[in-house]
Amino acid sequence: MGKLRSLCCMGPPQPASPAGTVDATAGVRVKVSDRYVEIKNGIFELTLSNPDGIVTGVRYNGLDNLMEILNKEDNRGYWDLVWNPPGQKTGIFDVIKGTEFRIIYHDENQAEVSFTRNWDPSLEGKAVPLNIDKRFIVLRGSSGFYTYGIYEHKEGWPDFGLGETRVAFKLRKDKFHYMALADNRQRIMPMPDDRLPPRGQPLAYPEAVLLVDPINPDLRGEVDDKYQYSCEDQYNNVHGWMSFDPPIGFWQITPSDEFRTGGPLKQNLTSHVGPTTLAMFLSAHYAGDDLSPVFTNGEYWKKVHGPVFMYLNSSWDGSDPTILWEDAKVQMMIEKESWPYYFAFSEDFQKTEQRGSISGRLLVRDRYIDDEDLYASGAYVGLALPGEAGSWQRECKGYQFWCRADEDGSFYIRNIVTGNYNLYAWVPGFIGDYKLDATLTIASGDDIYLGDLVYKPPRDGPTMWEIGVPDRSAAEFYVPDPNPNYVNRLYINHPDSNCRFRQYGLWDRYTELYPDSDLVYTMGQSDYSTDWFYAQVNRKVDENTYQPTTWQIKFNLDSVSPGSTYKFRVALASSARAELQVFFNDQNRGVPHFATGMIGRDNAIARHGIHGLYWLFNINVDSAWLAQGMNTIYLKQPRNQSPFQGLMYDYLRLEGPCDC
Repeated sequence: MGKLRSLCCMGPPQPASPAGTVDATAGVRVKVSDRYVEIKNGIFELTLSNPDGIVTGVRYNGLDNLMEILNKEDNRGYWDLVWNPPGQKTGIFDVIKGTEFRIIYHDENQAEVSFTRNWDPSLEGKAVPLNIDKRFIVLRGSSGFYTYGIYEHKEGWPDFGLGETRVAFKLRKDKFHYMALADNRQRIMPMPDDRLPPRGQPLAYPEAVLLVDPINPDLRGEVDDKYQYSCEDQYNNVHGWMSFDPPIGFWQITPSDEFRTGGPLKQNLTSHVGPTTLAMFLSAHYAGDDLSPVFTNGEYWKKVHGPVFMYLNSSWDGSDPTILWEDAKVQMMIEKESWPYYFAFSEDFQKTEQRGSISGRLLVRDRYIDDEDLYASGAYVGLALPGEAGSWQRECKGYQFWCRADEDGSFYIRNIVTGNYNLYAWVPGFIGDYKLDATLTIASGDDIYLGDLVYKPPRDGPTMWEIGVPDRSAAEFYVPDPNPNYVNRLYINHPDSNCRFRQYGLWDRYTELYPDSDLVYTMGQSDYSTDWFYAQVNRKVDENTYQPTTWQIKFNLDSVSPGSTYKFRVALASSARAELQVFFNDQNRGVPHFATGMIGRDNAIARHGIHGLYWLFNINVDSAWLAQGMNTIYLKQPRNQSPFQGLMYDYLRLEGPCDC
């Protein structure tokens, strides 16, 4: 292995490369001119436009600039958002440029600078009605810089919707060719030019391109799509790019999920061809409009996004990219352990002593499984703004704080920003959502112990049969091999079976498997891992025509209890402008026994996500709808305007009548 220079904890100065030197003991210096703000600490130099607050340059390890020098200065490293005025559905893209620059603090050990853009009534309809304060921090001896943003909508200001906000960095395409998101998700990437005709052929939607004549011939025949590199927020802690000449890593580290929306399962973009790396704070990806907050009636809102850390590292030997990746993971853990950062100067970013903690133990009570309460092992337990059970996955204005429970169901959530919350939970292996009835008020210094809490998952009677695993994902079902003409080779024979779904065009494989008739699943004979397709999609008839599909579940009942009610529980892992209609033993009746109406806009099918938002439907089944002997449940998805309209199932269960 080559030698690594981890610069955040360096000793004496060492040469960085033949072209430059490093002095990790140097103090932090700030130079302000009419056009730029330059901050340096002996390890790297950060250049920001004045007063815009755009990252125009990062000098490091002998390279004058890691940012894409061929781009205009306002298209290198920037904060942006997408917003819409009332009644306007099309979002307005806005690269956030400050109008006023201030030095918040500067000494030998630290510099924090601010670029603000304030709203006033003369801007109504022209700019998003927010005061925005973008901050950048450089520390002595630190190989990287921090950035965070404070957004404020004052009382009485105009209504608006916020579709997305993030920080984006566009690196030099002549240097950064290797991208890493996880131990088993890293590779040499295509060039941005490869995505353009004639080198690239657009596919069913703009983000997906077939590489027909890439600059690197080894990539010929692959599909490039930024959504193939999405990640759940709970695992989205570090990602970025590496240059081999010189050996340099540029990493985006997110030490906390508290400022992200939608909870730990929310999926977001990471890094992708550009070379681009993103810190996503709020987006509708894999959720739709449910996760685009709307601010109405002049409501007050203020939130801190970040800080996130842009980490730079280098090695003497560029032959092994895993060296830089392993070091970036170590730095990610250091950042997580340092949260909340003591050095961020904004009073809106609470420090450790200002925050509170909460703990307890969660148990599960299901008398049809065990007479004793069960430990909620591995449960997701979190705090979010008050709402209904399960509302956390659509919550997009406040902070959220989550942990995974221990084997005995014990949980401890630290560093909670003060405020009012509900406590929510869901338990892998059980359907539904838990919510503690009481509203919890967290004050500075609180350490609240809740004792034993009991979740009673939805259950009316004994299990007659079940399909799948209640884990809010369709990953346990049959995910087909990709069409060999549309592959991302990273995911061929991938060691993590949960990455099989990250291929383009899997939806069309349903038509190949079921060209004339639909899926039929027979209880006692079929196996959901091989016989239940991962998504109920439409059948392709020709290039622009699709047929709706109706799946069947066949099962035998030795007897039916007359005059009683059975329960059919359907948990969906995703819905994309789809509808679920359920028929019991009669698919030709004019009206289904149950229908959801059109639900969901999460686009998980098109964007290679194995889930979007979670839906649970509890359907009362009259015993008159069932028969002794063989029965058939018909699951119809009738909407067929697009190949991407469809459902992903999480779990299905038929319960017998209550025997209480």
